[in-house]
Amino acid sequence: MKNVKYLLFIVPFVLIVPFIIMGCKEETPILSTYNLDLEYDSASHILSGREEVEYFNSSDNLLSEVKFHLYPNAFREGAKNKVVAVSNVDKAYPNGESYGDIKIDSVEEKRGEEVSALEFSIAGEDENILSVKLKNGIYPDESVKIVITFKVKLANIHHRLGYGENVVNFGNFYPIACVYEDGKGFMEALYHSNGDPFYSDMANYNVRLSYPNSMTLATSGETISESENEGNKISQISALNVRDFAFCLSENFNKLEKDVDGVKIQYFGYQGDDNLTECLEVSEKALKFFEEKIGAYPYPTLSVVKTGFVHGGMEYPTLVMIADDCQTQEDFNYVIVHEIAHQWWYGLVGNDEYNNAWMDESLAEYSTLLFFEKHSEYNFDIDELVKNATKNFKFFVDVYTNVLGEVDTSMNRSLKDFQTEPEYVNCIYTKGTIMFHTLRETIGDKKFEKALKSYFNSYCFKNASPAQLIESFIRGSGYNLEGFFNSWLNGSVVVM
Repeated sequence: MKNVKYLLFIVPFVLIVPFIIMGCKEETPILSTYNLDLEYDSASHILSGREEVEYFNSSDNLLSEVKFHLYPNAFREGAKNKVVAVSNVDKAYPNGESYGDIKIDSVEEKRGEEVSALEFSIAGEDENILSVKLKNGIYPDESVKIVITFKVKLANIHHRLGYGENVVNFGNFYPIACVYEDGKGFMEALYHSNGDPFYSDMANYNVRLSYPNSMTLATSGETISESENEGNKISQISALNVRDFAFCLSENFNKLEKDVDGVKIQYFGYQGDDNLTECLEVSEKALKFFEEKIGAYPYPTLSVVKTGFVHGGMEYPTLVMIADDCQTQEDFNYVIVHEIAHQWWYGLVGNDEYNNAWMDESLAEYSTLLFFEKHSEYNFDIDELVKNATKNFKFFVDVYTNVLGEVDTSMNRSLKDFQTEPEYVNCIYTKGTIMFHTLRETIGDKKFEKALKSYFNSYCFKNASPAQLIESFIRGSGYNLEGFFNSWLNGSVVVM
């Protein structure tokens, strides 16, 4: 996700899918599969869904239950954590505060022809976890089919999930399995207004989506077929080996697309927009640059979607949201490049965004600077950007020290441990940019690029830990960088 208001700080079965990709190790993973049957009613703003999950146990343990995130419950009235900071309430809710939620109607287990109702509970710290008790449990390297029927009510909010004046956003809308870490169990992070409180494994998605035929669809993955039935469009969508699934609907989309080396890039603007060509062009350049700088983009589509969004933008696999209130074309360009960078840092190389936000956000932000360094036609100067980042980070430290008497500048903490949104932005985006720029100056351009590719090559289609990122940079550069990273992450470095 990119916070554009801080831009001036830095101006029905388990599939076995083979992926042989330049810059990525050959993989033949067995993944969980989500078969989603969805119907959106635009009058009630309710999405009805049936989700059949072929859940694959990739852990080393026998599992007697499976836990799923219920992210839409963060939007309900009475939720412990607000989905936006107090300073953003008016911007997020232009028509006054509004609420949504997710209701689980039933959970079943399918084994062959046998279908059994399962015991389930809405658990977690804030009704944010669906806990499903399995009938017999599943052993490592085995799978089970779990069928969940649910309804999602949307809030009227400019956010990842919600409806606005122009677009309906469906991000993080369905029950998605919590990552299971051996020795820790299911990771159940609570929703937070800071950053992107998400952590998920790669999976395959087969989606049937019914929606009013007056609307145009922008989606993760590839639309395989379309039909109409009683005033509704029905789209069949396939998204293979992706971290999650999202889509947007609008009666006001104006789409421009281009084939770029086998990838269909689509920009969804609004009717009457005069910058579609510019936005498509920067999207194309970003895709080409990151493929060269990091590694190949493995999917057939990339959709860039203008929409109502409280922050600058938001990333999903093969789809990125760009806030429609960007003030200038420069703002649009910057946010588009940042969100496309996330296709590599988060989309392909995943991480626990709740506990280690710096891993994807700091890298995506600095990768954005690398793009503009090589594309001077966009009038961003990397030296000036880093200079401004340093100036503003020092200003942040001075203000917090004067007001509070001290300031925590550590980066290696969970989203809940950042006391304010400015603290989060300065430590993760601004300081993260300074950290990676300092590293690049220290080890040199060639070794820095080699380290980026080493990290990508080792962990694409996987989740990486901070130690694994650091080890990749050690391996790629040939230097012992553990002390360097630790000092920046734990806050002991003084930015001069």
